[in-house]
Amino acid sequence: IRFAGDSGDGMQLTGDRFTSETASFGNDLSTLPNFPAEIRAPAGTLPGVSSFQLHFADHDILTPGDAPNVLVAMNPAALKANIGDLPRGAEIIVNTDEFTKRAMAKVGYDTSPLEDGSLDGYHVHPVPLTTLTVEALREFDLTRKEAERSKNMFALGLLSWMYHRPTEGTEAFLRSKFAKKPDIAAANIAAFRAGWNFGETTEDFAVSYEVAPAAAAFPPGTYRNISGNLALSYGLIAASRQADLPLFLGSYPITPASDILHELSRHKNFGVRTFQAEDEIAGIGAALGAAFGGSLAVTTTSGPGVALKSETIGLAVSLELPLLVVDIQRGGPSTGLPTKTEQADLLQAMYGRNGEAPVPVVAPRTPADCFDAALEAARIALAYRTPVFLLSDGYLANGSEPWRIPELEELPDLAVQFARGPNHTTAEGTEVFWPYKRDPHTLARPWAIPGTPGLEHRIGGIEKQDGTG
Repeated sequence: IRFAGDSGDGMQLTGDRFTSETASFGNDLSTLPNFPAEIRAPAGTLPGVSSFQLHFADHDILTPGDAPNVLVAMNPAALKANIGDLPRGAEIIVNTDEFTKRAMAKVGYDTSPLEDGSLDGYHVHPVPLTTLTVEALREFDLTRKEAERSKNMFALGLLSWMYHRPTEGTEAFLRSKFAKKPDIAAANIAAFRAGWNFGETTEDFAVSYEVAPAAAAFPPGTYRNISGNLALSYGLIAASRQADLPLFLGSYPITPASDILHELSRHKNFGVRTFQAEDEIAGIGAALGAAFGGSLAVTTTSGPGVALKSETIGLAVSLELPLLVVDIQRGGPSTGLPTKTEQADLLQAMYGRNGEAPVPVVAPRTPADCFDAALEAARIALAYRTPVFLLSDGYLANGSEPWRIPELEELPDLAVQFARGPNHTTAEGTEVFWPYKRDPHTLARPWAIPGTPGLEHRIGGIEKQDGTG
């Protein structure tokens, strides 16, 4: 199903609610939010179309799909921008109220596609969504413009009826979201119920669909719906707890990675410190300093930021300090397309440093897998004292799927042994601390916290001597 409309039509919220109800019903699902990369385009134009696609089934699915069976088009621009992706026979629910001459002319329709036969290959359901919503909210003390805003909830109610989705969760969500504006909450709930009742009573929808829970696709456990960036944030917190190290994030805001900074800043109770630096270089510099000081250090960015951080990543390789570099990839090159996805930074992650400084690369495969990928990246960084790249992308970051909440005993033990005393005896018999003496199993160097008495040491120096540094 693809919900499409103007940037202000609430398509992301509509899709998000349908997703949550689908997850709680027990279907497997995969989502693809898609919003413009540009500064908000004029209403009703093609560049301003925002959409949310959801693929759900009674079995294991791996992608959000590329050919929607149902398109909900809120205006002519949404229809024109998305019609090319629909297979023949797909269902189109159209908000006929928006198909005015002016709105159609904006996107290049000379005649109405609803009347000229161009949509004969599809099952078209013309629904006056705006009129029906305003009519349903007549008893509320709202202006017409305020009432029209609830048309996305009317559409959600209609789709919830078509696919037998539970409704209690959405109503509870609307009550809590608009708790400070109970009249707006009540209006949205009324529009949502009106959409459901419209589906129940109209003759236009002869068919409704029942998609059973995906029992076979899920091992037993407690599940929640989760996006990639949220799973990655939780993975980083879990890694810091398993390693018994404070988590430090040095970051500069950049789409689509900023959500991780927003999320981690909420978890000071887990010993998380977040630092919004003045630029990308300061962000990773602060993180590398935190690694030197004994923290699990992370910096988050996207492709353009990786380019700026490359010198400090080379420094981290030379110093041999654990550091997680999280790259949520987006379209490029240059400063790129912030909201569009592309897996375009692999070669930069592998080879984008002077001196051919080698760095391990870990990449998640699904939104929920971002949790495990974060734990694995932390394990490698801590065990081998090296920076590690974690390569996600906008598609995974903003997409969502059901995630089984792991039991604590399933999480890996990431405990770190810091150097506590001298580790080398010189030819003269003196006990000294060598910062680059290798562990025979991992070849990792010891990690000594600055300020530990007797372990004063120097790290770095490009031509550092083996053992002594």
